Amino acid sequence: MIRGLTKAGLGKIESDEQYITSAAKYGFQSVDLNPLSLVQQYEKEQAAQLLEHNQVIIGSSDLTVDWRGSEEQFRAGLKSLVEMAEASASLNCFTCCTYVLPSTDQPAASFMAAATRRLKLCADILGAYGIRLGLEFVGPHHLRTQWKNPFIWSVEDTLDWIETIHAPNVGLLVDSYHWHTLGLRMEEVLQLKKEQIVHVHINDASDLPIEKLLDNERLYPGEGVIDLTAFLKNLKAIGYTGPIAQEVLAPASTLDSSELFAKSKAGFDKVFAEL
Repeated sequence: MIRGLTKAGLGKIESDEQYITSAAKYGFQSVDLNPLSLVQQYEKEQAAQLLEHNQVIIGSSDLTVDWRGSEEQFRAGLKSLVEMAEASASLNCFTCCTYVLPSTDQPAASFMAAATRRLKLCADILGAYGIRLGLEFVGPHHLRTQWKNPFIWSVEDTLDWIETIHAPNVGLLVDSYHWHTLGLRMEEVLQLKKEQIVHVHINDASDLPIEKLLDNERLYPGEGVIDLTAFLKNLKAIGYTGPIAQEVLAPASTLDSSELFAKSKAGFDKVFAEL
């Protein structure tokens, strides 16, 4: 498996170049970022050289289309999705992800119908470039009532929705924090197939009842109560070999970026030690 990062939990990063070079310096092999932004900053050849020189790959990009809002907003974003997919494929990044909030202010049935159609279209566009789309189920209890109507948040419901979307390149983004806040045991990872997993996020949780855990109060790997070594061992057991990307959504830190990269490395060293 590949040690990876998102920008969450790394403090103020001045540029994608700093992000990539710092990731390499601290032993990370992948970074999640927007390939189109990287290409626009550095041109394709220079962007590819920057990644290759640092022996870093792009683990995943975010879905750039607003599929949760109005139809006009969604349609307006499709052009940029094509551009992002072209840039992503040119830099050998074949993973794109989006999160699924567990409640919505829209009527749940009509929202489900629109979201299914829109994500199917996004998946078809991405699939033309060989890119997979990962859907991230979101576990924290407080978000289930944040908006008027409950939506979906369980692994089973997300997998059922993926079947309904009916695109071969759609799968799961599995996040250790969401897994924990759903009350799932780490051995339940073994019930997944590697083909169902598009991408993985890793982070840790405080020693609180799961219904009290907030989405933006996560800890760095190895700082909390989640058995992340078991999480990784079970992912490895089912054959997952892709990026494990740290995503620490938390209040701003007083540490500077280099200290946060070092802290991230220490956490990965700890939880990867027994693999």
